[in-house]
Amino acid sequence: MQKMHLVSLPPLLSFTFKHPDAKQVVLAWCAEVKKARWKQPADIKAQYASASILKNRRVVFNLKGNEYRLIVAVAYNVGFVYVKFIGTHAEYDAVDANTVEQF
Repeated sequence: MQKMHLVSLPPLLSFTFKHPDAKQVVLAWCAEVKKARWKQPADIKAQYASASILKNRRVVFNLKGNEYRLIVAVAYNVGFVYVKFIGTHAEYDAVDANTVEQF
């Protein structure tokens, strides 16, 4: 099984400049994803019980005690994780997690 490839890393790094308190948790999440071998949504839930599995291969992760939200699309067959959105909980509440394309 192949490891996951995190696409769109620059937006995550940019976010950490605006929200320095999120840097450690974002970088830790990135490192965990790069080691992951997700083949199906259940693999993500096994690693991140609080993750929300949406339609269109999208997943919402709660970061820093749910202070921040991260939405990704996962291409399980090729092992790619595409960042679609990262923001505060309030910013997340203002978007449609199933369709948002922030980057």
